[in-house]
Amino acid sequence: MDRVSSFDEPLKKLLGGATAKVMAEHLDLHTVGDLLHHYPRRYEERGKLTALADLPLDEHVTVVAQVADARILMFNNGRGKRLEVTLTDGSGRLQLVFFGHGVHKPHKELLPGRQAMFAGKVSVFNRKMQLAHPTYQLLDASDADEATEAVDAFAGRLLPIYPACKQLDSWRIAKAVDAVLPSARDAVDPLPASLREGRGFTPLPEALLKVHRPQTKADVEDARARLKWDEAFVLQVALARRRYADTQLPAVARRPVADGLLDAFDAKLPFTLTEGQEKVSKEIFDDLATEHPMHRLLQGEVGSGKTMVALRAMLTVVDAGGQAAMLAPTEVLAQQHHRSITEMMGELAGNWGLWREAPLDEGRRSGDGRALGGSDRGTKVVLLTGSMGMAARRQALLDLVTGEAGIVIGTHALIEDKVQFHDLGLVVVDEQHRFGVEQRDALRSKGKQPPHLLVMTATPIPRTVAMTVFGDLETSVLDQLPAGRSPIASHVVPAKDKPHFLSRAWERVREEVENGHQAYVVCPRIGDDADEAEGKGGKKTKAKKQAADEDPEKRPPLAVLEIADELRKGALAGLSVEVLHGRMHPDDKDDVMRRFAAGDVDVLVATTVIEVGVNVPNATAMVIMDADRFGVSQLHQLRGRVGRGSAPGLCLLVSEAHEASPARARLSAVAATLDGFELSRIDLEQRREGDVLGQAQSGVRSSLRMLTVIDDEEVIAAAREEAVAVVAADPELEHLPELRTVLAALLDKDREEYLDKG
Repeated sequence: MDRVSSFDEPLKKLLGGATAKVMAEHLDLHTVGDLLHHYPRRYEERGKLTALADLPLDEHVTVVAQVADARILMFNNGRGKRLEVTLTDGSGRLQLVFFGHGVHKPHKELLPGRQAMFAGKVSVFNRKMQLAHPTYQLLDASDADEATEAVDAFAGRLLPIYPACKQLDSWRIAKAVDAVLPSARDAVDPLPASLREGRGFTPLPEALLKVHRPQTKADVEDARARLKWDEAFVLQVALARRRYADTQLPAVARRPVADGLLDAFDAKLPFTLTEGQEKVSKEIFDDLATEHPMHRLLQGEVGSGKTMVALRAMLTVVDAGGQAAMLAPTEVLAQQHHRSITEMMGELAGNWGLWREAPLDEGRRSGDGRALGGSDRGTKVVLLTGSMGMAARRQALLDLVTGEAGIVIGTHALIEDKVQFHDLGLVVVDEQHRFGVEQRDALRSKGKQPPHLLVMTATPIPRTVAMTVFGDLETSVLDQLPAGRSPIASHVVPAKDKPHFLSRAWERVREEVENGHQAYVVCPRIGDDADEAEGKGGKKTKAKKQAADEDPEKRPPLAVLEIADELRKGALAGLSVEVLHGRMHPDDKDDVMRRFAAGDVDVLVATTVIEVGVNVPNATAMVIMDADRFGVSQLHQLRGRVGRGSAPGLCLLVSEAHEASPARARLSAVAATLDGFELSRIDLEQRREGDVLGQAQSGVRSSLRMLTVIDDEEVIAAAREEAVAVVAADPELEHLPELRTVLAALLDKDREEYLDKG
């Protein structure tokens, strides 16, 4: 059955080229169906004024408010003219400002007592919130002719406020919706009739009419309930179909072997595994013992011991005659994992602590390159990255195809066609969000039968997101930190408002070094020639510098090379300061990390290349420059590099962001808690819902427009239950053509595969 054509009608045909172009370029709306699914963000009631006190800085907003006063001010000796209008809602005030020739019309119309809708970007001037040159629509025009349309459109009704953009205001979007609303009657209903009737849902065409043009608040609630269910149900059906398909695939069961590598490894551990590690390991071992592929997500706090759990799974597979591959997103992390795992499996003697990231003396390895000390059933652990020399690369490839190597740790180089395995039994994907679907599938396809899959992330994920985005993966959670970990104190350093705070930050770094510890300084940018490639010829670079002089927020992010140079000459003069970034030669990167881990470097100035996996217990302080340029989860990851030993950790978040800005609010939230799950909720609340589905990786519009995964846990759980039942009864949806149609429209092949992998 084809999708009903009226929903696929290009907006250009109904709205005209200019409006359709703006909608396509700025709102990603292309068809009638897209616009009908562009729901109002909220509703204003006629006569009810919007609260002005909590307007978000730097965001495009639409407010309904009343004019309190308006006045013309002259400047430049009378040559310039400015109109200042103050809005009120009884509890807060907002200033509007108009300049030059733009003052005449608003000066005539925006009289005290008048009410209107205003749209613009919120900024701060002289410590007051303002909208500069906002667009507006009067809601109670005194002129009878002008008033007629406004009164007809808005009197006695809820005003829909749409997600808008600078080029297209909410009320213009509302008029466009009016033009396409008759097509709502052609909506294809994805819910099976029995489900729709059983739960008493409003018919879909009626729900679309009610959400766009509600007469009452009850209309809005009815419509929202129905539309949320549609989104949750379609997603859960997609996931349930993938889960069902996975259960039909064959896999080799990899059961634990008595007195094998795993037992030998466990016997050498100088500490007891946490309860969480034991529990999660058992879940994984049970999955590995089945004859269809494991698909498990292992998530946990930074430093909770995920690598240990993954290694035990890999050893189980090697014991059972298979091979295990760990895919890491960067060479630094791949090398780090290789060193850690080889060391963990080596003889744990003397001062060689299990988690110490130090150079592994070649003499400590057994002569044939096998790990696990004296065990006669040792296995070779190989590293495979794109920058390896030809001889080492050839040997690694040979070890994989012959089965000599039981474990391989690598980067994207593992995915290349040349890489062949003797018997790939387990794929471990570290930091899953760094990889695209095709990359993970390419590695999985190298098994004779589908290998088991363990996906790891150190970014805690709320349960609702796990059900929505990772809905076809079983989930294991490590929320317990190993004994001996120290607390991390976190503070925001407002460099612009209080420069002496930044000076104190560098003093604290010196104090940590004087006490025998080390520190990281993290910057968003490298600062080398390639970094500034778009500035060739100097024109763009000069323009950027000029823009930065006029507005500090427009300056480029701080760079590793520049900051390191400044620190060596100034605040940290006399200390050993080294740099680390992704464009360094691999040998140089490895050398710097080894020396830092050995304690020969006091301060490491780096990009986010250290974000995951890097483990130096002696590093106790971290200063993150331009911290507002990083996301919440990324800041949490970076902070997790300190406090890994017995000494307390310190994380300083340096920012020039305005105190009232959302960026500063994010930083304060990070500083206030070490709970990654709490931060993941904050992160999600501050982002667009669609972002959780990884639009950047799939290139497809999010299908979540009404459902909020952070709040709608009950809807998601219920929809999942219904979806499982539907797919179990009819895996191909042969008897549900409408559901199949909507599924194809909202979740094309790329999206569905993306949901499969997380």
